[in-house]
Amino acid sequence: MNRLFGTDGIRAVAGKYPLDYSTVYQIGKNLTDLLKQESLSPYILIGRDTRSSGEWIQQALFQGIRDSKGEAVSAGVIPTSAIAVLSKKKSFSSGIVISASHNPYEYNGIKIFSSEGIKIKDSFERRLESGITKSGEKIIPDSSEPLLSKELKTEYVEFLKSKFRYKKFSKGIKVAVDCANGASSNIAPDLFSDLGFNTLAINNRPDGKNINSNCGSLFPDTLAAKVLETKADLGVAFDGDSDRAIFVDEKGKVLNGDHTLFILSKYMKEKGLLRSDKIIGTIMSNLGLEKALKETGLRLIRTDVGDRYVYEEMLKQKSNLGGEQSGHTIILNECPTGDGMLTSLKVIQTMVLKDRPLSSLYSGFYEYPQIQKNVKISRREDFGNCPKIMKAIQKAEQELVEKGRVNVRYSGTEPVARLMIEGEDKEQIERLGQMIAESISKELA
Repeated sequence: MNRLFGTDGIRAVAGKYPLDYSTVYQIGKNLTDLLKQESLSPYILIGRDTRSSGEWIQQALFQGIRDSKGEAVSAGVIPTSAIAVLSKKKSFSSGIVISASHNPYEYNGIKIFSSEGIKIKDSFERRLESGITKSGEKIIPDSSEPLLSKELKTEYVEFLKSKFRYKKFSKGIKVAVDCANGASSNIAPDLFSDLGFNTLAINNRPDGKNINSNCGSLFPDTLAAKVLETKADLGVAFDGDSDRAIFVDEKGKVLNGDHTLFILSKYMKEKGLLRSDKIIGTIMSNLGLEKALKETGLRLIRTDVGDRYVYEEMLKQKSNLGGEQSGHTIILNECPTGDGMLTSLKVIQTMVLKDRPLSSLYSGFYEYPQIQKNVKISRREDFGNCPKIMKAIQKAEQELVEKGRVNVRYSGTEPVARLMIEGEDKEQIERLGQMIAESISKELA
């Protein structure tokens, strides 16, 4: 059976399987049936980002929920994390997010949360898939829509405001915000302004097609230029569903999720807020972060790429801080999932508390040069069964000794092998990276 759910829900081109109308209808219907089997009231919360396809996908979900005697409420356009927070707070039995995160507008996706505000377990996904794939019924769309509750967005905004605990500071803070024409567009500018910041918003006029288009967390250079032009104290860029935050300091330097983890880990340790000395990252987390954390008495634990794996390891290690280089940051005692706006408030709170510029807060973190390559392949083979590839990897590791790292893995969504190599010498890792990439291409292309 083909898997519908990946590491972050279902994702595909909108209108094509599994995001065609009939399949989406079956997702809503089967989710409702499964909730009943679990003796849960089928009371479901739905939210979406700004993609034009989000409206009909929501309609298809609702039609399936309704036909299976369930009840659905829509929070409208709202960040992913809001559905996680509100599902738990308002006693929904499940929450559904319609979003493809940082992908172009042609794509969309479906993420499902439990009543606890966390992503549903693999076992539940398998049961949901089984029911969907058994049905070949063609569904005719109708005009049904779930009840829209504007109060839910207000409640989420109040939740965010309650997390910023330092409202008095020695000088005004000017923040430039790139909303990626996504779910934060109608929330972030007002949120920051209401908290007393001088707020400059860009890319906050979504038209259904411009989400993530040369803007947001994947394209932070425009924001960096705006920070320098307006002499802002910092910039923050979100992605389409606002679960990522990428920062720009007052000097125009773009910071990634590793910088965020370092800044927040130091702050939380000083305030006695860390539940563990273990900070959870991924295999992509920079070696410099590991060394910088060690200098502060903390340990970096790495997982596979994906915020789901970060969350699971956080529970295992009893840690309340983890994240990805891409900008997902999970502050587990505050929110069950990554929230770009929440992360932003915590970084600004750190600036306020210390009365220091952002550029000074990651002092002590030296980011090792890191190269990432995608190598096209025509087949997948266990790397251990490819002597030439293993020889190239081992040669690189021996040359780097303990001053660098090599990681090679297959993409879960594309026919490519992903190579990451980092070390102290950029020319060295470029040479070694090219050697490994060529060995992969010769063996697997």
